[in-house]
Amino acid sequence: MFTKSLKEIHAIVNGKNDVGSFGDISVSGASIDSRKIGKGNLFVPFKGGRVDGHSFVKKALEDGAAAAFWEEDVPNPPLELPIIVVEDSLTAIQELARSYRSDLDMKVIGVTGSNGKTTTKDMTASLLGTVYKVHKTSGNYNNHLGLPLTILSMDPDTEAAVLEMGMSSRGEIQFLSEMARPDIAIITNIGESHLLDLGSREGIAEAKLEILEGLKENGTFIYFGDEPLLANRPDTGRPYKAVSFGRSESNAVFPTYMENGQTETTYKINVLPDMELTLPVLGTHNVLNSLAAIAAAMELEVPAEKIREGLKSVVITGMRMEMAEGANGETIINDAYNASPTSMKAAIELTEGIAGFVHKYLVLGDMLELGPEETDFHYKIGELINPEAISKVFTYGELAGYIAKGARQRFSEQNVRSFTDKEALITELKQTVQKGDLVLVKASRGMELEAVVQELQKS
Repeated sequence: MFTKSLKEIHAIVNGKNDVGSFGDISVSGASIDSRKIGKGNLFVPFKGGRVDGHSFVKKALEDGAAAAFWEEDVPNPPLELPIIVVEDSLTAIQELARSYRSDLDMKVIGVTGSNGKTTTKDMTASLLGTVYKVHKTSGNYNNHLGLPLTILSMDPDTEAAVLEMGMSSRGEIQFLSEMARPDIAIITNIGESHLLDLGSREGIAEAKLEILEGLKENGTFIYFGDEPLLANRPDTGRPYKAVSFGRSESNAVFPTYMENGQTETTYKINVLPDMELTLPVLGTHNVLNSLAAIAAAMELEVPAEKIREGLKSVVITGMRMEMAEGANGETIINDAYNASPTSMKAAIELTEGIAGFVHKYLVLGDMLELGPEETDFHYKIGELINPEAISKVFTYGELAGYIAKGARQRFSEQNVRSFTDKEALITELKQTVQKGDLVLVKASRGMELEAVVQELQKS
């Protein structure tokens, strides 16, 4: 993590007070949670709707923080303590992160996309970690606050950083990319998430392509080449190398063979033709995510054997095609972290294609932020489900009720069950699933369907 003196931080963030005798205090790392303060940290308070972090400044300092910010419009600053008065805590932490980023001699890989960016981040970090000292975005620290905190938590000897960049509106990816200044920029795909805010897939593509604004000159842009909205991108006016990946053989990197087992995927790719690769997660979409990671690793000269090693040992962030065992002996695919029509379709197709189970059940919840066509998106997902591959469909939520309506076009009434009561859904699932069955659980994060997985795991 970063280490600077209080007077150095004061200068970087344009502090408004005289730090006096506190100037030589050494500060290491930053925290926004007074309950998780580390010794020597900088505590960064924010004014929330219900709680003002400034009320915890003194406690944070007592618990080991070396210093703290204090916003100038908050009354009664404790000037007898090692604080830096700033105009705005968020702006100050962002400026500090920009400064520290300039201090670091490392390669940065920026990852964005509608689906799969966290998985691609995890895969890229695993591949690079076989050769380099790597730091990656933790959890969902991928926004205008999370990215600065991620940068500030890096060790000075970090050799490669894999930084996830999320967004909900225009300008956000540009802001993050210009802060991170990536050597390699990855866009995993363009889906339907954020249609409510951006209006169209074209608008989503334009917002994701903002990652090129921070890409270093002569850097590398790795993109999903099967998507015309990315292949036909606008000229930035700055030189960079473009590398496409996807299913099509017109891409620079593509799979030549794939086979899904019950817990892993084996495949080959054109750029490593003599090597069989093993991925400990399922699905064509995850193979495609790995192609982006492989392309990034090859750009940074990771040897082929190390790439294979990194793929085999990759650990994916939770609730993304995560395999679990239920109390009745059933196998559960926990993909409850997020959902869009693109990722929902991919997960359903994967479940339909896995062999060796007695029954296969889908538990599908609302897909959120899809705009005015949200009911149509849900209905079409239901229509796609194959009754010859899936025994029964369970839905949860008002919008997911339209998945049920679509599914009833091909399924009998008794094999489609729609719920708005989570407890009732769990009760019926427990009465239905048995040893040897497979259950897919998928919905947008706001539906909290991981609770269903947790209950299925209880005796």
